[in-house]
Amino acid sequence: MSIGIGIVGCGMIANFHARAIADAKGAHLVGATSRRMEGTEKFAAEHGCTAFPTLEAMLADDSIGAVSICTPSGAHLDPAVAAAKAGKHVIVEKPLEITTERCDKIIDACDQAGVRLTVTFQSRFHESSRLMKKAVDEGRFGKITLGDAYVKWYRSQEYYDSGAWRGTWELDGGGALMNQAIHSVDLLLWLMGDVQQISAMTATMTHERIEVEDVAVATLKFKNGALGVIEATTTAYPGALKRIEISGNQGSAVLEEEDIKAWQFSEEHPDDAKVRAEMAGKTETGGGAADPSAIGHHGHTLLFEEAVSAINEGRPSILDGHEGRRSVEVICGIYESARTGKIVTL
Repeated sequence: MSIGIGIVGCGMIANFHARAIADAKGAHLVGATSRRMEGTEKFAAEHGCTAFPTLEAMLADDSIGAVSICTPSGAHLDPAVAAAKAGKHVIVEKPLEITTERCDKIIDACDQAGVRLTVTFQSRFHESSRLMKKAVDEGRFGKITLGDAYVKWYRSQEYYDSGAWRGTWELDGGGALMNQAIHSVDLLLWLMGDVQQISAMTATMTHERIEVEDVAVATLKFKNGALGVIEATTTAYPGALKRIEISGNQGSAVLEEEDIKAWQFSEEHPDDAKVRAEMAGKTETGGGAADPSAIGHHGHTLLFEEAVSAINEGRPSILDGHEGRRSVEVICGIYESARTGKIVTL
């Protein structure tokens, strides 16, 4: 059954959601709403859907089965809860929310209403990410000793000045970590498992008129005993593709956006040479490293198809609220360690 979807918030990322919905099997875009009717009407005209004057009007439409939340990060809670109470399934752009407490309120609302919740971490659907996960699950790294994430991106001052919510604690929820690096944090946790301890430092080095960090470094101890590092910045001109490195006593692999840049194991498998040859040049965009709009929507398409499958099959999404909460918990732990100068135990 095709699910009708309404979008809340008509900013840049909503365009990627609309394109993904158009390409996704089992989904179709019904309408959109935002704070400004002028912006809603422009968005609706571009994507061939209905412009709803209010969220309430959109939620009252019976042809909408699910709602995609594309508002600023710290404004996900209210529309998500309203959608759940209206009996609509909920898809939320990353992060789920900006604190674990606010995440929990969304999760609880969806549970109480019996609706499915999906969080937008589309990088998990890339073929290269799935190959890394498969290698971890098959034990090919042996004893995993290190898991690292590096997000050395660039954002201009104009980027932060372009929206009053950008770079604020209230609506952005943080800086280079919460806004930009959270996809890499999610991938790292997916591959490495939960974090036990965090020690971190953050700074605001080159941007003006922002409350949040543009540089962050954290050391991690995972529950499996491995150690790791997260580095995130929006001050690294001209910006590089995000990078995940997994190392163990029987293998190492490096994921750079959608490219696998290293793939070496003590026991060579028949497909390893093919992985090295075919996965080295998969990235076709800038990956958002310097331009947040320089991304593709193919990962979003697969994410919407997963959300629709979860709805139709009556099962939790593989990217449900609990999965979406994990990266927020770690990032908030990094902020707490940086603020207090102490090791934080999760």
